Amino acid sequence: MFKHNNQVSPRTKFKRAIAFVTAFQILSFALLPSAGIVAAEASSKLVAQGETTTTTKSTKSAAASPTKESLGLVAESAILMEASTGQIIVNINSEVALPPASMTKMMTEYIVMEKVKNGELAWEDNVSTKKNAALTQGSRVFLAENDTHTVRDLYIAMAIASANDAAVALAEHIAGTEQDFVKLMNDTAKRLDMKTAYFVNATGLEQRDMPEEFRPGGEHETVMSAIDVAKLVRAIVQDHPEFSQFTTIQKKKFRERDKTEMDNLNWMLEANKNVTNFKRYAYPGVDGMKTGFTDAAQYTFAGTAKRDNMRLITVVMGTKSKEARFTETAKLMDYGFNNLEVKQAVASKQVVPDKEVAPIKKGVSTDVRAVTEKDVSFVVDKGAAFDEKTLTNEVKLIPEDQLVAPIKNGQKVGTVTYTFKGKTGEQKQTVNLIASEDVEKGSWWRLFFRAIKNFFVDLFKSIGDLF
Repeated sequence: MFKHNNQVSPRTKFKRAIAFVTAFQILSFALLPSAGIVAAEASSKLVAQGETTTTTKSTKSAAASPTKESLGLVAESAILMEASTGQIIVNINSEVALPPASMTKMMTEYIVMEKVKNGELAWEDNVSTKKNAALTQGSRVFLAENDTHTVRDLYIAMAIASANDAAVALAEHIAGTEQDFVKLMNDTAKRLDMKTAYFVNATGLEQRDMPEEFRPGGEHETVMSAIDVAKLVRAIVQDHPEFSQFTTIQKKKFRERDKTEMDNLNWMLEANKNVTNFKRYAYPGVDGMKTGFTDAAQYTFAGTAKRDNMRLITVVMGTKSKEARFTETAKLMDYGFNNLEVKQAVASKQVVPDKEVAPIKKGVSTDVRAVTEKDVSFVVDKGAAFDEKTLTNEVKLIPEDQLVAPIKNGQKVGTVTYTFKGKTGEQKQTVNLIASEDVEKGSWWRLFFRAIKNFFVDLFKSIGDLF
């Protein structure tokens, strides 16, 4: 048997030394004008070629979320969501598709506001009532065929008094027929990632309660899960903050000649604190959104309230009375406002530690400072602080060969995903990393000599690997 000799002979040491000296002399003569920066280039290149993702894992586990039992909640389905982050705080059967009743009208409201925002519709446009709207029953303002009212007046009737005929009139004005409008509703639901939502009309009525000649037929009925309703409310408050101009109206006559006013069916409006019949239900910060009732759905309510910098969204479905839908909603809101707050974890235009720059090609410089495009906030326990165990990040930079100068200030150079682990569960927020300055394209001579230097940097590294 032969034993391997791990000792290096004097002759081998001498040959390696000669190779090292020879390589050093080649580099010295070739790069004498730039010798001072070769080492720096080598160091920066090695950093640039490193991995572009960084993940630090937390060891703290999230505590259990509130339950139906711990909240004393009496509802078939419910959800509590924070609006700015979309974080779900309470989840009780929220993914089960159920009849939403008149909460359906929030989709009609959203589409109307979208059309106004896009210039396809104006609040003062006149709407002529067609036969379908005139025949529609349930909650209504008694539109007659060929009656003319403005988009604004019909919208208010739909939003505060849940007028079915007003909803159908708006739907037909926008799309021609209610069923063509329904196609628009279902397409919008897909765009908003409402996974269970399916609409058969603009009102939330069961098919049997629609005018017979305008029923779509088939066995389908309108359904939405509580989480889909919450997503719809979130889209309204984020895309159309003007919603509260309508939803906070307490009373209003639909026609000047009407003897009675339409009452807002949302008893929880903060403004109701001085109204004898509703003050026990009035809740600080509530400014929306929509009630509902059918035999199949029972009593439903989607609510929203804002205090300080936190807006909560609630949905309760399948409660047993008009009063219960508000008392059960108050339980959800109490939990949210009493225990939680929205807290900023990372400010806008901040660098990520240890990932301050993104490598680029063909620029005056070889990298650009990368900063967050916007701030990052999470729902946390009141008074909680972020630390390295609860808040982690993962950076993904765009590959260097795809970031070619010129680079513009604000150009996307990657993403960073922040993960917070707290009592409400694990929350993630991903924001873009953007260039904080312009980087011009390097001159031909600069790029030529940089290429030479990079060649010898690689050569130097390869020789070093021999030893």
